[in-house]
Amino acid sequence: MGVELNIFTVKNASLCTISVETTATIKDIKKEIAKSQKSLRVERQSIRSDIKGKDIDDNATIKSLGLENGSTVYVKDLGAQIGWRTVYLIEYLGPPIVYAIFAARPGIFYNNTEISMSMTAYIAFGCWTVHYLKRLYESAFIHRFSHGTMPLRNLFKNCGYYWGFAGYVAAHVNHPLFTSPSMLQVAIGTAIFAISELGNLSIHLLLRDLRPAGSSVRKIPVPNSNPLTKLYNYVSCPNYTYEFTAWLGFSILTSCIPALIFALAGMYQMTVWALNKHKAYKKEFKDYP
Repeated sequence: MGVELNIFTVKNASLCTISVETTATIKDIKKEIAKSQKSLRVERQSIRSDIKGKDIDDNATIKSLGLENGSTVYVKDLGAQIGWRTVYLIEYLGPPIVYAIFAARPGIFYNNTEISMSMTAYIAFGCWTVHYLKRLYESAFIHRFSHGTMPLRNLFKNCGYYWGFAGYVAAHVNHPLFTSPSMLQVAIGTAIFAISELGNLSIHLLLRDLRPAGSSVRKIPVPNSNPLTKLYNYVSCPNYTYEFTAWLGFSILTSCIPALIFALAGMYQMTVWALNKHKAYKKEFKDYP
């Protein structure tokens, strides 16, 4: 037995009428809309129960939403989309290249061809490069995404953030007037950075193992045998914690204000993400610690 649904845009314009089974999900509704409206591919659609409502999860069923024959649902066009894996690869490829240009050819920017990098600048260059190579590796081989795409327009904003900060930090660390802090401070900062990078990688590996390949399964993340994952006993998103402490370590080893600004900007955004993730965990898992 089928159910006929009226599809409207979020501007309250009639779009089409579709028929789906009573067991259908929101994902099935999207597929039917895509058949009727060729420009509205599945990944471009956001389905809502009312014009100003929130996006409904793809796995929600018609029955659970109380939709009946003749009910109306609203679709928003999210615009051109790009795969998350591609997004990350583009975002993270730029920063090491931008930083390397400042490190390898400082004369281009400072009109001084006899600039020699300090040991601290070399270490900073190595740390920066290692971080983004790790990010590229994780994006290609470790991360598993519950959402396949994001709006293409966001790519330019994200690249502007990562690539712009790469130039901002590199311009200061590789400047002719850059003064290295003490080697003890450099050693402490480098150690914090290295441990944090390993911790961040450990969390990403743990999260990968929670989700079987090709699925969107969600489980409560708990520490495994790796001691660096024990941070899960205290916070919901230790990958963000390690990300911040890595850049804090980088800021200590370089004693560079732009690097600290980058670390604080990242901490602010990751705090927002972490609070939302914690709230989602509490809502989804009734026994979440």
